[in-house]
Amino acid sequence: MRYLLLFSAALVAVRAQIDCGAPAGSVADESKAVLWLNNTYNPNAEIIYSTAISASWDYETNITEYNQQVMLDAISVAGGFDRDMRTCALVFDRTDFTFDTNRRLENLIYIGAAALDDEKFDEFNQIVADMSAIYNTGEVCDKPGDPNPDACYPLDPDLYDVMANSRNWSELVWAWEGWRDTCGPPMKPMYPRYVELSNEAALLNDQPDMGAFWRSWYEMEDFEAEVMRLWDEVLPMYEQLHAYVRRKLSGVYGTEHVSLTGAIPAHITGNMWAQDWMSISDIVLPFPNASSIDVTDELINQGYDALQMFQLSEDFFVSMGLIPSPQSFWEDSMFEKPDDGREVTCHASAWDFFNRKDFRIKMCTRVNHEDLITIHHEMGHTQYYYQYAPQPVEYRDGANNGFHEALGDTISLSVQTPEHLYEVGLLPELVQDQESDLNYLMSMALQKVAFLPFGLLIDLWRWEIFDGTITEYNYNERWWHMRTGIQGVVEPVKRSDLAGDFDAGAKYHVPADVPYIRYFVSHILQFQFHEAICEAAGEYPAKPLHHCDVYESHEAGDLLAEMMRPGSSIPWQDVLEAMTGSRDMSTLPLQEFFKPLITYLTAENTKNDEFIGWDINWKPPETPCKHHSTAAMYAVMNAAAIVLACLSMSALISAEDELITDEGEAREYLVMYNTLAQETYFKYVTTSWNYATNLTDVNKDIFVQESLKSAAFDLEARANVSKFDWTNFDPDVMRQLQKIYYIGSSALEGDDLIEYENILADMEQIYSTAKVCESESICIPLDPDLTRLMATSRDYDELKWAWEGWRRETGPEMKDMYENFVTLANKAAKVNDQPDMGAYWRSWYEVDDLKADSMRLWEQLRPFYEQLHAYVRGRLSEHYGESLVDPKRPIPAHLLGNMWAQSWGNILDLVLPYPGKTSIDVTPALVDQGYDALRMFNISEEFFTSLGLIPSPQSFWDDTMFVKPTDGRDVVCHASAWDFYNAKDIRIKMCTSINMEDLITIHHEMGHTQYFLQYKDQPVVYRRGANPGFHEAVGDLLALSVSTPDHLHQIGLLDTVEDDAEADINFLMSMALDKIAFLPFGLLMDLWRWDVFEGLTTKDSYTEAWWKLRNDIQGVEAPVERSDEAGHFDPGAKYHIPGNTPYIRYFISHVLQFQMHRSLCETAGNTRSLHQCDIYRSKEAGKKLGDMLKLGSSKKWPEALEAITGSREMDASAIVDYFKPLMTWLEEKNEEKGYVVGWSDTGSVITMNDINEEYVSLLNEMMWIQVLAIIKKHLKSIICENIEDATFVKSHRAYESEKIGSSYDKVVNIEKRIACGVAERMKTTDNTDFLENTADGQNTLHGTMLVISQNEEMARELYEAGKEFTPPYSGEWELHLGALEVQVKYYFAHDLHKYARLVSVYFAQMKLLKKPGML
Repeated sequence: MRYLLLFSAALVAVRAQIDCGAPAGSVADESKAVLWLNNTYNPNAEIIYSTAISASWDYETNITEYNQQVMLDAISVAGGFDRDMRTCALVFDRTDFTFDTNRRLENLIYIGAAALDDEKFDEFNQIVADMSAIYNTGEVCDKPGDPNPDACYPLDPDLYDVMANSRNWSELVWAWEGWRDTCGPPMKPMYPRYVELSNEAALLNDQPDMGAFWRSWYEMEDFEAEVMRLWDEVLPMYEQLHAYVRRKLSGVYGTEHVSLTGAIPAHITGNMWAQDWMSISDIVLPFPNASSIDVTDELINQGYDALQMFQLSEDFFVSMGLIPSPQSFWEDSMFEKPDDGREVTCHASAWDFFNRKDFRIKMCTRVNHEDLITIHHEMGHTQYYYQYAPQPVEYRDGANNGFHEALGDTISLSVQTPEHLYEVGLLPELVQDQESDLNYLMSMALQKVAFLPFGLLIDLWRWEIFDGTITEYNYNERWWHMRTGIQGVVEPVKRSDLAGDFDAGAKYHVPADVPYIRYFVSHILQFQFHEAICEAAGEYPAKPLHHCDVYESHEAGDLLAEMMRPGSSIPWQDVLEAMTGSRDMSTLPLQEFFKPLITYLTAENTKNDEFIGWDINWKPPETPCKHHSTAAMYAVMNAAAIVLACLSMSALISAEDELITDEGEAREYLVMYNTLAQETYFKYVTTSWNYATNLTDVNKDIFVQESLKSAAFDLEARANVSKFDWTNFDPDVMRQLQKIYYIGSSALEGDDLIEYENILADMEQIYSTAKVCESESICIPLDPDLTRLMATSRDYDELKWAWEGWRRETGPEMKDMYENFVTLANKAAKVNDQPDMGAYWRSWYEVDDLKADSMRLWEQLRPFYEQLHAYVRGRLSEHYGESLVDPKRPIPAHLLGNMWAQSWGNILDLVLPYPGKTSIDVTPALVDQGYDALRMFNISEEFFTSLGLIPSPQSFWDDTMFVKPTDGRDVVCHASAWDFYNAKDIRIKMCTSINMEDLITIHHEMGHTQYFLQYKDQPVVYRRGANPGFHEAVGDLLALSVSTPDHLHQIGLLDTVEDDAEADINFLMSMALDKIAFLPFGLLMDLWRWDVFEGLTTKDSYTEAWWKLRNDIQGVEAPVERSDEAGHFDPGAKYHIPGNTPYIRYFISHVLQFQMHRSLCETAGNTRSLHQCDIYRSKEAGKKLGDMLKLGSSKKWPEALEAITGSREMDASAIVDYFKPLMTWLEEKNEEKGYVVGWSDTGSVITMNDINEEYVSLLNEMMWIQVLAIIKKHLKSIICENIEDATFVKSHRAYESEKIGSSYDKVVNIEKRIACGVAERMKTTDNTDFLENTADGQNTLHGTMLVISQNEEMARELYEAGKEFTPPYSGEWELHLGALEVQVKYYFAHDLHKYARLVSVYFAQMKLLKKPGML
């Protein structure tokens, strides 16, 4: 209101002198015009402008929303005033007015943006204010090595200091890129509207665009041609300087980063914008040991502060007889950045408040040489204000904008002379020799000559934007085209319009709407001025121009004052002529000033055969993202965004080669990594989700692009942590660094990575969009149609049709892809220090031999599975007939109620022990009670929260895909849980069907999301399960309670609970069909893949090897002929193969869930049988579980397991305990009904018991030599003589014919533990314990024996101890054979037959490696 009243009063006063509503050109009386200008316009203009400038000052020295609004209101009032004054001025007919009156009125008519109407003018000012606020409040965070991880740094003084003082390439990239990413992208969307409004205003000012309007201020026919003429004149000297500096920089950063023929990377020139290179004088001074003029150290040593530096400048101006600054200047200026927490605009600026008494400077002064010169520059502005203060308002400006900028710099040319610095006590000694002279000129050239192209190109760029040559779609591309083409500097990292970059916005004058060509002009004019005042002072030509100092010269001062007093009242050419004798701008004084240096540089560059100029196509290496090395990478992905992601991380890492041993730096890096990883993975998971929930080519391409970015991020992070020597770091720090180092497929680079990601996306799309056709018009997908058919149909042929059709539509199309995938995956594994991808996957479990551990667990569970298998096969044979289900062969895989025969719960109706008893399949109850997917998820949620665990956030319920969409989208229906890595966004994707199976699946997936919620505060590298099996176990663990009849009854899904032995057996059978039936499938999936990755199974035997494992381990067989020759690829019909999801986790989770269930039941106070335990509502059990989940993977899994179970080892005994009643029942029922236990694809079953009996028989007959003869026969005839590589596996069938063990495939996969810690166990365990009938005791014996047999001295001792049982041996190799023979004796003697079966494997391995002791 205050401003509106002020404006109204002023307007009334102004209009009282003239009828501003009169027609344009209707008043020809010049005296009226003069009277109006002097007595009315000027006094009111001073009031209006002074008020607006005061409001701007208040805002820029205290940036708040309130102050911004006050400023905008004041500017709006001033704009309204200008528009009204323009209207008044147009009333006059100026045809016969004098030059002066006409000039004054013209200044009121051409008013720039103020010519816009009120609404648009306010909009224009709001845009400028908003862009300036982005710039003024910008900060760069995540500084490498920062002890305060939350700290963020403003431009002034922090980023200035980094750019000026750091010589670390990556740290400079951090500051350089960070500033541009902070400023540019937020203001880029505003800039097109700013341009549009600017051009609209220009038209109102009789100019075609705003660039033309700015150029009109210079009152020349072709100002652009004039500045290009000047540039052409100074270009040769700039090129000489550029070439010289470039070589010096290459000596610091290497020619890889600074090409001797290319442009200079913009971030290493000592300045945020590469406009002033003074800060790298330590690198480029010609004579480092000679004196230099940088007086920063002296200023500091003498205790200078900002006020003293301003007083030093004031003294120079006053010494020339110029006007001293008023007291208000010293009281009201802002010399330093406030320490009271205010946000301010630190960009140095001088202010005229248009009241002829109030003048100020705003500056965040640092005590250094650069700011001392800046102070003189700004004091030049204030001196100009003092000199033209008596002029009318319309003339209070420089003769042209360049004049205003040149004045202070002219003075600084004297101030920086060694003579002057010595005189004022800032140079300890005055050394006058050629080397010091060249050093001084180099320092000046780094400021003055280096600036010239930058001063030119900013407005060349803007002029092209204003005239439409450059559009918003190529702002950044054209910016760097000019930076490189004109200035010879290049961006250090890829910048892109597509990535939203707007690097010009990182320079104050662009968002602040300040024309910049004035600075280029001033750099020409200041040397013309300097030459003129040096002549007036008698310093030149008596001295070289670069030694002239006009300090205390009133003659020089008078000449300057005469130039300043007119303001803009006369054309600048007249002012220049009065001062210099020339009406033209000239570069000759500048060339004269630097003549000695240019001569020197030319000679040096000639001597070094320097390339003068620069190759505009050269770019620095894609550092730190060195992996982005191919054009193909950028053709597929948003390169700039990738570089952003990885460069931000790599800022920490030193350019030097030595490893970093400072743990503090590692901790700081981890903090920075964590922030960036969350951002990167959030984007990756988001695009993955978008693709999985809408399978389109567009979404696939976006997903692949983001996958590549994520991989690039991982690869760069790996490169970064590899720079640390973490040997002596804290274990937690070491663990985090190691987890970052091993990155899986992200280790691939360039085309390999692109091909890898596309293969996976293509295979997943084949799987997820596959349909099996009943006819040409009716085709059905896996979910829910085929899944339902496999679960409910009992028609043998219909099931075979669905089973075979699904494999026909999935596998063959991806078989060739899979071979290429394996090659690329193995390439990635080798980068991760593993021989193949299977080994890499196993390494996640942090155990010596995961395969051996898995086989140990399977051996514990196999007898139970064989009993279950025998019973189910018997019942299926009775249902379908022996002609379809042979009671001795593997079970046809399509009859088990599931597409993959992995879970048999859907055939419970066929195998239920007591059909008259209540079933726990609550599918009918779910349907009858009107359950939908959401209600089923709510049941699961309520179970978790009943334990005191974390509830799902609202976003989970808003964003989850609970059912298959009905809008026609193709989606990945395979149920999965998603962590978006932002500690709040979790989701599940599932095509839920209303049945018991999906109710359990929901609990499984909700287990994942609960894990996500519990470890969300861990570092990103720890946001995963203790091992992958843990993650899979959590939901299933709770489902063990949910599935109990008591619980189902409690939540209303089971009407009655029958508490008798038969109902118990029914329940346990239903659970076994889910849990026990799954075990061999959960194991063999990755046994198959591990062999594929290892090269033991190749593409021509993919399907054959698959069904060999399915037959041998699971006891199921294909219902129709399957062959590799026919192009079949049956593993591809299971989601996890094309989806590249390791599967052993599910086998392990089935062990862990029972182990954890037993422990939590004890915690909950359960007193019933383990299979009857329900931990529902037990806060104690929930706390124990939650405490374990919170660990994520921050501890090794044995510690996490111990926290919940008290044991550090996986143990299948809990499964045995859980199902003990059923196991007993099955053994009795199978014997009763004559169901065969075991299977053979020939129908002649050889069981493990048969094999053991054969060994025992041999042992009882003391036929040791016969046993070894069998082994040695095969070793020598099949393995030792024939095998040169891993193909020896293909010789496995020879073992079957002798029946000395199971098939060789089984031999390979049975216990092969060779414990690294066996020596320690030998020290701490009595020898008598070796023979204990326990897993630990047996493994200790086995490992010990193996170590002994491979050590020559130990082997001899062992052989001597047992030689009475063996024939004589000779030679080193034979000695080891003898030792192993004695080992066999021990195994047989103590009934450890499974170890005896492995002796042949060890022989083969020793022979293969050509050296005993190197298994």
